[in-house]
Amino acid sequence: MRVKAESLTAEQLRLQDEQERYYWRDIGRRIMKDWRLYAMLLPMILVFLFWRYFPLYELVTAFKTSDTTVKVMERNFVGFSHFYNLMFGADSPDFWRAFRNTFVLSFYGLLFGFPVPILLALFFSEIKSNFYRGLVQVFTYLPRFVSTVVITSLVTMLLAGGSTFSQPGILAQALVKIGAIPAADAMKGMLYIPKYFRAIYLVSGVWETAGYSSIVFFAAIIGISPTSYEAARIDGATKMQQIKHVVLPGILSTITIMLILRIGELLTIGYEKVLLLYNPYTYSTADVVSTYVFQRAGIRAGATTNQSLASAADLINAVVSMLLVMGANLISRKASDTSLY
Repeated sequence: MRVKAESLTAEQLRLQDEQERYYWRDIGRRIMKDWRLYAMLLPMILVFLFWRYFPLYELVTAFKTSDTTVKVMERNFVGFSHFYNLMFGADSPDFWRAFRNTFVLSFYGLLFGFPVPILLALFFSEIKSNFYRGLVQVFTYLPRFVSTVVITSLVTMLLAGGSTFSQPGILAQALVKIGAIPAADAMKGMLYIPKYFRAIYLVSGVWETAGYSSIVFFAAIIGISPTSYEAARIDGATKMQQIKHVVLPGILSTITIMLILRIGELLTIGYEKVLLLYNPYTYSTADVVSTYVFQRAGIRAGATTNQSLASAADLINAVVSMLLVMGANLISRKASDTSLY
């Protein structure tokens, strides 16, 4: 906003007018000066345009008929009938089950999985040998770069059992030995029993992502000034007291931002891993919104498509996720000085 002319001298007014007149020219010069950085940014902009923004056009199908023989904009407008059908109609039991499973799986992942990368980062920061620390970090990061198909195949072989395999896998046999599960369940196959799916999904997810997720927290820890540790040691603080009073406050802002982002992903479980692990026996605890949209609402009986119903379900999921992010950010801004925006 332009400052009142009465409070400015003639020289200040001249400088302000010159700055406003050549504002876009200065921006252009800045871009040309650092054109290499903007060229590196271009691929990411294109990714967001083609995979994030352009697909928003298809959201109008949630308010139109599912007639795939005509173009999207030429279909008949049906208002909120698909949303009503999902929430209160014939498809509501399957949708609400998928919605509940999505929230439960994500909430458990947040509750049990979010602290693990922080603990790993704390452990890494205490390793004095750079070679040994680097070796351990590589082994913890490695599962993140393994294909989801390989991960799910490994989980299946470790648990085995069922009609496909003649006996339980190594992990299932170990669980039977320590009395964690009955032998009958191991023989039947843990992946075919609904009550085990959530634990299998969460444990394999933590193993897969914890090491890679610790990078952000480890970077925040090494960014803490060494003088803070020295001052704590001079005051006689033990290692645990240093972690409590130096390390955790030093990375609190990072933890807050990552927590807000994680809350925004509470209802965005990817369908790939669930689709490869679940089966009709475990729909009651394994079917999530993404698999419901992709396979059970979007593709019916392998042939008939219901694009509008699937779009409506995905839109509900996205709106709730946006509200969760806004709510978490508002609470964080009110409770502390840290927020996402």
